[in-house]
Amino acid sequence: MPNIIAPAASQQSATPGAAALNHLAPVIDLLSRSLANAKSEQGTGARRWSMVWSLVGRAYHGAKSLLALIGVVAVAGLLVLPLHLDGMLKLPMLAAEALFEPATTVAGPIQARAETPVEREQRALTEYIAKRYRVSEFAISGYVATAYRAGEQHSVDPLLILAVMAVESRYNPVAESIVGARGLMQVMPKYHLEKLMDHGGEDALLEPEVNIQVGAQILREYQRRFRDTETALQMYAGAFDEPSSQYANKVFAERARLEVLRQKAKKPQSA
Repeated sequence: MPNIIAPAASQQSATPGAAALNHLAPVIDLLSRSLANAKSEQGTGARRWSMVWSLVGRAYHGAKSLLALIGVVAVAGLLVLPLHLDGMLKLPMLAAEALFEPATTVAGPIQARAETPVEREQRALTEYIAKRYRVSEFAISGYVATAYRAGEQHSVDPLLILAVMAVESRYNPVAESIVGARGLMQVMPKYHLEKLMDHGGEDALLEPEVNIQVGAQILREYQRRFRDTETALQMYAGAFDEPSSQYANKVFAERARLEVLRQKAKKPQSA
């Protein structure tokens, strides 16, 4: 009997503890799940903040790169803009070089071309005549150069041609006398029409180049005919029978003044 009752008593004493554990099991399970959920939510929040900071960092680095790129572009623009403007300014020059043959450039220092003796002579005569007769130096330089060309062409002393101009018209290219003589050398057109045909007629005598050429041609013809410059001058003035040769003497006096200037210009110039 005692052996049979003892197990029963032991079974009854063990049953209440097991029942208590069974009642607490749902609570324990709920607490476990709550703790697990809390840990899970905590992990999720940490991951979210980590992602946010990662995005902020990427945006920051992207902004820095963008600003750096903008700075590089700005600096490049400042460097390129002057070159671009300089290129725009050079466009007319480039166009001119394309249309016209460029001038030849010579390396080394620029030196003024030395004045030839004839140029120095003509310059001295031009300055003297322009000042003495109060005529434009530019105009006189053209008359002097033309007189030298005509003198060479017709074998007449250019100073004689210039002296005739001084006496006849005082270097007035549109001078006209009461008898019809015209221009610098007071050529009478009605006596020399054949010489004017190649120049367009008597109206051309008001052109300095034509007047000087025709006047020099007439002087040369008279020199050849009379073999004497004084007589040729008197004939040129229409005073062939005038015994004192007053006209020729005036021309010779003027030529003598010009000759002084020519001789002075021929002397070597000191450096």
